[in-house]
Amino acid sequence: VQLQASGGGLVQPGGSLRLSCAASGITLESYSIGWFRQAPGKGREGILCINWRDGITHYQDSMTNRATASRDNAKNTVYLQMSRLEPEDTAVYYCAATDTWCRQNPDDYNIWGQGTLVTVSS
Repeated sequence: VQLQASGGGLVQPGGSLRLSCAASGITLESYSIGWFRQAPGKGREGILCINWRDGITHYQDSMTNRATASRDNAKNTVYLQMSRLEPEDTAVYYCAATDTWCRQNPDDYNIWGQGTLVTVSS
């Protein structure tokens, strides 16, 4: 069982980025998928979660209107689409899966991807 987060990189302030979370060994449409991030020197914080009914719950006020998630079940992949990125969004971004309803606490997720680095800088 493995999650693979990808799509990070360097983006200019105001830019957009789409991160992918691809799975092997599990079928993501049966899971709630959370997106988290961890900035240097800070703890891991939740951004949002998409449940198996495609309902989205936001956990990060600063990104409520700048981030959304979607699924491609044929590719067994979940996406995080972010826009109007700011330098404060610089962090390692993680996806994680839980077989329950969405939760904000990272400890409630039992399958994690390795993270992908997003750097917002001019």
